[in-house]
This record gives sequence, C-alpha cells and structure tokens, in this order.
Amino acid sequence: MRIIGGTAAGSILKVPKGFDVRPTPALVRQAIFNSLGARVVDTAVLEIFGGSGALSLECLSRGAKSSKCVEKSGRHAQFIRQNARSAKLDGPRFEVVIKDAFEAIRRFSESGQRFDLILADPPFGEKNVNRRSTSFSQKLLDDENLPGLLNEEGLLILGHTKRDTLDIVKPWRETKVLKHGDSVFRFLTREDD
Repeated sequence: MRIIGGTAAGSILKVPKGFDVRPTPALVRQAIFNSLGARVVDTAVLEIFGGSGALSLECLSRGAKSSKCVEKSGRHAQFIRQNARSAKLDGPRFEVVIKDAFEAIRRFSESGQRFDLILADPPFGEKNVNRRSTSFSQKLLDDENLPGLLNEEGLLILGHTKRDTLDIVKPWRETKVLKHGDSVFRFLTREDD
C-alpha cells in the first residue's frame, strides 16, 4: 500500500498482518481525495479508527496543517508511527492517539478541540435487514460529541459496507456518496438549526 498523492506520493505504508486492519483501498482513497481536491490544504484533520494511518498521512502529504490519528491498538499505533517516519510526515504536525475512538471523541469535545476534516473508515458492521444498524459507523453518527468536533464548514467522511444501512440522524446532512465494491463513503456536514 502506498500514499497516492502530494509530497509523499509513492511512500510505502505497512499494515499489521491479520484481519484486525482493513486498509482503505487505493482506488477508494483516490476517489475521496479527488473529490476533496484543494479542500485538504491547511486543514486540521482527525482520523478515527486509524488502522494504518493511511487517511491521515494522505491528508498531510496533500497539505493538511495537522492531523490526529486515533487508534485503539498500541501495536497498530506503532505501524502508524513507522509509516509517518518512512513517509517523512512525522513531527509536530502529526499525533497518534492510542485510545478507544468514542473515548477520544468525548475527550476532544471536553477540551474544545475542533477539526476541519474528520475521516473514519471503521471495521465493517453486519448486514442489517429490518433492524437499525449497530455498526461503529452508525454509532459515530449517533455520538452526541462528534458533531461538535467539526468547525462550521467542516466535513465528516464516513466509510461503511454497502450491506450496512445507516440512519443519517440530525445534525448530519449528507452532501455526497462514493461507492466502490463493498465500500461506501458518505460526505456529511453539520446542519445547525
């Protein structure tokens, strides 16, 4: 797996072995960043469910001013830090936070942190026919603290599997959907009443 654009394009990213990490595929990342274009430049980024850190590092490579990458596993966080070093994207602009995603969201909210771009491609949920989703993606949409982490013009990009039907709840407003294979990425803004 490689960074596909920006100053670190071509840098190889290592992924922990096993089924604990499902990296966002290159074609999907390419579609996401083609859609974002220059919107990434000078942004404060938060990646939730970091895995390999590919989304954070892609943002930094493309001109984001800073990125926090939340990953629960200390072992996976080591891979993320190694990937940042090998891509020459480590340093004060990049922070790996080893914490449960929802606990990190709560703490960021309590400390008043805000981001321009939040990216989350959590582990896929189960197929949900005739019932509400219980996936991490739905839990992120339902999290009362997450909307407050976005700056006024901020954007949440949320991944899930197409078999996982999500309820888009207030204050989220969907502006775009990208589909590739089994992956769906929703672009969401916060709609304040």
